[in-house]
Amino acid sequence: MKKAQIVYQQGNHIWRVIARDPARPNYLIDTNEYLISYNGKSILTDPGGMEIFTSVFASICEATNPDDIVALFASHQDPDIISSLSLWLEYKPELTCYLPWLWTGFIPHFGGDKNTFIPIPDPGMAIDLNGLALRTIPAHYLHSSGNSNLYDPTAKILFSGDIGAALLPPEETNIFVTDFDAVIKAAEGFHRRWMGSNVAKLNWCE
Repeated sequence: MKKAQIVYQQGNHIWRVIARDPARPNYLIDTNEYLISYNGKSILTDPGGMEIFTSVFASICEATNPDDIVALFASHQDPDIISSLSLWLEYKPELTCYLPWLWTGFIPHFGGDKNTFIPIPDPGMAIDLNGLALRTIPAHYLHSSGNSNLYDPTAKILFSGDIGAALLPPEETNIFVTDFDAVIKAAEGFHRRWMGSNVAKLNWCE
C-alpha cells in the first residue's frame, strides 16, 4: 500500500508525499500524490487514477483527516492523474478542482459539474490555501499541451508533475533521489517520446 510521509514541515505548513506502492499491479503507471496542508486545510495534487483511490485515501487517513481536503489540483488531463475525481467527489461533493482551462471540457468526463472546476489560465494564477499563497506555473507541452505546475514559494517546493518522470524499476521505491544518474537514464525514454518541444522546455526553464 502507498505510504504518506512528511517531506516538509514548518508549524502548520506541511507537505506529505503519498509515495509509490510496491504492491501495485505492474500494468499500472505508478504515481506520487502530494498533500499540502496549511492551518488545517489541504489541497491534493494529481490525486491519481480510480484504480489507486482506495490506497491513496487509506494512506491519507493514516496521516491526517481527509475531511480537511478542500481542493484538488490536476496538472493535466491524463487518467493516471485525475480519473479518481468521481470517487473524491462521492466522498466530498463540495471539493473544487483546479485544472488548466484547456481541459475543462475533458476532465468533467471523470466526474463533477460546472461548480467543481476552477480553470487555470495559460499564464498561471494564484491559489489561496487558507492563507498560504500558492502559484501555478505554465508548463505547456511538457508533456500535455495544457500542463501546469504548482509552486509553494514559502516552502520553496515546486510540484513538477510529469516533468522529470522516470520509468524506474519496481524495487526502486525511495521518496528522495539518491542516484541522479540512474534516474536520468530511466527518464530518457519518457522524455524523448513525450517531451517533444525543446522550445517548450526552454520556456519552462525560463
